[in-house]
Amino acid sequence: MDKYDNLKLDKQLCFPLYACSKEITRRYKPFLSKLDLTYTQYITMMVLWEFRELSVKELGDKLFLDSGTLTPLLKKLESKGYLTRTRSVKDERNLIIKVTDKGMALREEALSVPQEIRACVSLTDDEAATLFRLLRRFMNTIEQ
Repeated sequence: MDKYDNLKLDKQLCFPLYACSKEITRRYKPFLSKLDLTYTQYITMMVLWEFRELSVKELGDKLFLDSGTLTPLLKKLESKGYLTRTRSVKDERNLIIKVTDKGMALREEALSVPQEIRACVSLTDDEAATLFRLLRRFMNTIEQ
């Protein structure tokens, strides 16, 4: 082992995470194109389906996205009629994002997406559960 061994790509924790993230996101494309959504728009809608109404900050915190990324994304989803953006009456600096009826209807069309993705991944149920548990634990660690 030489002193540069720890700089090899296959020794980096970040690389398999990056490569897997990129690949799994790519596998979403054919399913999301039917819904006319990008992956980031899809995960945004997933949060809105769950919570119905959030501030931009709350939404960004849940998605690990900043307002610079969210603003154009939310404008696009608003132009499609899936959400509304309004100023908070309590604090005008805050934008409130609320899913519309049309946005909620999209949820029905998206029901098959998780199963379709699961079918693309060659993991047993136990392996998938273990991976998910480890990734959630890692996410909780880096959030602190």
